[in-house]
Amino acid sequence: MLNVHGGVPLNGTVQVRGAKNLVPKAMVASLLGDSPSTLRGVPAISDVEIVTGLLGLHGVRVTQGPDQGEPDGELVLDPADVEQGSIVDIDAHAGSSRIPILFCGPLLHRLGEAFIPDLGGCRIGDRPIDFHLEVLRKFGAIVDKTPGGIRLSAPQRLRGTKVKLPYPSVGATEQVLLTAVRAEGVTELRNAAIEPEIIDLVMVLQKMGASITVDPARVLRIEGVERLQGFVHRSLPDRNEAASWASAALATGGDITVAGARQQDMITFLNVFRQIGGEFDVLEDGIRFRHPGGELQSIVLETDVHPGFMTDWQQPLVVALTRASGMSIIHETVYENRFGFTDALRTMGAKIQVYRECLGGTPCRFGRRNFLHSAIVSGPSPLIAADFTVPDLRGGFSHIVAALAAEGTSHVSGIDVINRGYERFLDKLDGLGARTELVAST
Repeated sequence: MLNVHGGVPLNGTVQVRGAKNLVPKAMVASLLGDSPSTLRGVPAISDVEIVTGLLGLHGVRVTQGPDQGEPDGELVLDPADVEQGSIVDIDAHAGSSRIPILFCGPLLHRLGEAFIPDLGGCRIGDRPIDFHLEVLRKFGAIVDKTPGGIRLSAPQRLRGTKVKLPYPSVGATEQVLLTAVRAEGVTELRNAAIEPEIIDLVMVLQKMGASITVDPARVLRIEGVERLQGFVHRSLPDRNEAASWASAALATGGDITVAGARQQDMITFLNVFRQIGGEFDVLEDGIRFRHPGGELQSIVLETDVHPGFMTDWQQPLVVALTRASGMSIIHETVYENRFGFTDALRTMGAKIQVYRECLGGTPCRFGRRNFLHSAIVSGPSPLIAADFTVPDLRGGFSHIVAALAAEGTSHVSGIDVINRGYERFLDKLDGLGARTELVAST
């Protein structure tokens, strides 16, 4: 349990390294190569530990490179002895991650078979794997569902195919890329995700010898090749972590420099940050975010796929909006259950009302499906300390920030989930002047 003493602005500098939404996927891509890969900028987060373990179970040797200090975080991944891992071991190791589904394409190419256990992950909405399986079938994989998971096989070489996504899903786009690069023939993917992390994965695969064209209108064309080599790559920085610390600066009335943050990946966020009343300076190697004093302004906001406002930016920003003057309207169009974290904020005194209706004009999949996916935040509303359990990664960060902005001492449990995406989270809080204490749960 974490005791959080509120009322202290966060001031100082934090370092962000490689993106959580790229690094584990690039690690999986190393399976496709015939030689070792070197990945730099790797953050010390639990998702990296999980994928390291899963790769080890499949015979990939993962070692730390010579440059482990910030910002390098180097890993060397050697896939020379790839083998099928034990079903029991895979199941035990992967319970808290949804990454194993992305192992399928590379393992089918290397071994002709793959196994996926039941998948976990943050409970923020419906993330069915049926579409992943449908895509793999299109490539020629045979899919057999078993009580403990799903077994896939490829008696012959996988073949290129045409895929049109009903929604530009990041996970589905990654699945197609990791499978198509060594499939026979050409694969065409329409309505693909084009997030910066996806483009970075394309760059990784291109370094390995893949032929990938990014056409206008969300179309990717991949010409399969017989063999790929290892890569040397530095991950793009984690824009989600950078935005989270920016929102923490606003919510607590602080001043935080995020070393490693990159303007080009955060243009949409920076516009909204300034619209609310925050100030920022783009530095040579980072961005400084600060609350300038005075009132923050309410906004109307809709999340969307890139280049829209990211859903992962929404939750920490809502905490800052409880401090803004007026009524803010937020329409979540990516994950249908992402407002569950507001229950704890209301307990702390926030004035937040959630709705099933679409409070915005962006096309939305949830308006007729009875999901609470819009919210109105009225402020400013002073927050008071409370006891709560964090629900998911971004929601958990948001709860900690709310506790830091609140009057009094909050008692927070379940903080381990935050380590999935925030490197040395408690150390960084301490470096920013936060008053927290980690105590044993009773």
